[in-house]
Amino acid sequence: MSGRIFAVVGPSGAGKDTLMAAAQAARPGIHLVRRVVTRAVGAGEDHRPVSEDSFRQLRAEGGFALSWSAHGLSYGIPRAAAERVAQGDCVLFNGSRAMLEAATAAFPGLRVLHITASEATLRARLMARGRETIAQIEARLARADLPLPAGLDVTTIDNSGPLEESVAKLLTALDFKETTP
Repeated sequence: MSGRIFAVVGPSGAGKDTLMAAAQAARPGIHLVRRVVTRAVGAGEDHRPVSEDSFRQLRAEGGFALSWSAHGLSYGIPRAAAERVAQGDCVLFNGSRAMLEAATAAFPGLRVLHITASEATLRARLMARGRETIAQIEARLARADLPLPAGLDVTTIDNSGPLEESVAKLLTALDFKETTP
């Protein structure tokens, strides 16, 4: 049986990690990838923190199925994610809209869950998490409407409203039925 892999993307503050955790709580068979990030441990994201030197070494050793840089940080999806898909698992990873073309090459059959939210919601969430300066928040908000590359299999979920509604939409997207020609 072939697994499924989903890149969960969207602007900072859209609630990607929150939705992913809620989906896994509702369906424990969902595997969430723990990204490797060159950022210290902090609230809001479960990631494996590493130094830039450690990140470069992991990448050189082939430890990542996919890696990219954004917002002055380096991100990696461990090679184990591809192995989980090969074993038939449903795998979700928090990605970046800018790396989607590379992600489709790394993960054939990749589906994209594009999580959005209103500008007011994004601003409030970014302010509440306290990781960025006001200038950094404004820069993130300016990038909130970046378009996705053409030709991707995308499901868009507006996460401005009640969490349970967004989780239901995400779970519906995960239960897609493949059709044969």
